[in-house]
Order: sequence, then structure tokens, then C-alpha cells
Amino acid sequence: MTSTLERVLEPEVMDTADEARDYDAMDHVLVNERFCADLRAHGALGATVLDVGTGTARIPIELCKDDASLRVVAIDLAEHMLALAEENVARAGLVGRVSLAKVDAKSMPYDAGAFATTVSNSIVHHIPDPRTVLAEMARVTAPGGLVFVRDLARPANEAEVDRLVALYAGRPPADPAARASFERQRDLFRASLLAALTVEEVAAMANEAGLAGCAVAPTSDRHWTLSFRKP
Repeated sequence: MTSTLERVLEPEVMDTADEARDYDAMDHVLVNERFCADLRAHGALGATVLDVGTGTARIPIELCKDDASLRVVAIDLAEHMLALAEENVARAGLVGRVSLAKVDAKSMPYDAGAFATTVSNSIVHHIPDPRTVLAEMARVTAPGGLVFVRDLARPANEAEVDRLVALYAGRPPADPAARASFERQRDLFRASLLAALTVEEVAAMANEAGLAGCAVAPTSDRHWTLSFRKP
């Protein structure tokens, strides 16, 4: 569905301690589990996966739990996110299997075809022109490898934004001390919805970025997913 809302950009890098903590505290468990399950439905991932915009490394941890042989290179541009990611990886006992690095996804330092699978969950809405990131993801993916990207979809109107925030942001906590964090999490979610792209916009950008023939489709009431098998 075409959105009547104009895209309102978010900061490209979420890099305050409060933002990182609030993001990590959000309940992403079911969303992350579905992301990993849908990714694996495309077949074997290969020996090494690149996770672009890893945030606090919840996706790499989930992937490694399901495959004891898998290694993940996880990159982000936000130092506070990476600091929490390091704690999460250590807590999960995955140091050595999940490698964290501060890298700009628009210009990655990896060789062409370096990774069997390249994934990203919820980075696209942070990028003013996502074509650069999509092109880089395709470049570093090996021939025959998979590019798998999921992100929020911009709602059709303000009423739908309000509905999604009310449905997924949770109820205000009873503890007054936790209220400020809850409000920030809700505001982050609303801002992310308004910064997101529509399915039509993503498909057009992906084709312009060299991912011709990719599949882009809505995969929930608030997400789209792109999959591309590199020739």
C-alpha cells in the first residue's frame, strides 16, 4: 500500500548511552526469532555471515544458538550499541564466534564476495539513501550467496502509526522510575516507523543499487523483507 506520509529521517547513528540501553531493553525476542527462521528457510548460510547494523548483536547471538559451526561478523557505527553488543556476546558465551567491528555500512572494508550470506535487520530506515548500503551488501556477498534484509515499513497514514505504536510499544509500566525509559522506547518506535520506506520504495532502490530481480514483500503488519540471490 502506498503511504500518504512523507518520510521523516531519523539520525543515521543512534549513539547515546540512553538510546542504546533503551533499544536493547525492547522486547525483540519474537521478531528476532522469526527473522532467523525466515532467513534459514532460504537454505544453508555458509561458514561466515555478515550482519550489517547489528545494534546490540541480538541477531548474531540467535543465529549462533541454532548452528554451532556458524561465525558472524557483526558491524555497526554506534559505539554505545557495540559496547552493549560486546557484553551480550560475552554473556552468551560467543566470544570468538561473533566478531564485532565499528564499520560504516555505506563503505565496508571487506573484499568483494567475502561472505556467503549478508543480513540486516532494521538498518535501512536509518539511512538517508539506502541504495549505497544495499549496493555494498550485494558487493561483499559471494556469487550464489544470499542478501537478506528486513526493516519497518512506513504506515499508510497517521492513524496506522498510532495503531502500531499502541499495539507494539507495550503498556506504561507501573513503576514510575521506569516510565522515562518506556516513553523513550515508544518515541523511538514511532520515529522509526516515520523514517521507514514502503515496499515500493525499497524495490525501486534495490533495483537501482544492482539487486535486479530481488524479491521485496510485506512480511508482517509493520515489516518488509528483501531477499536477493547473487548471480
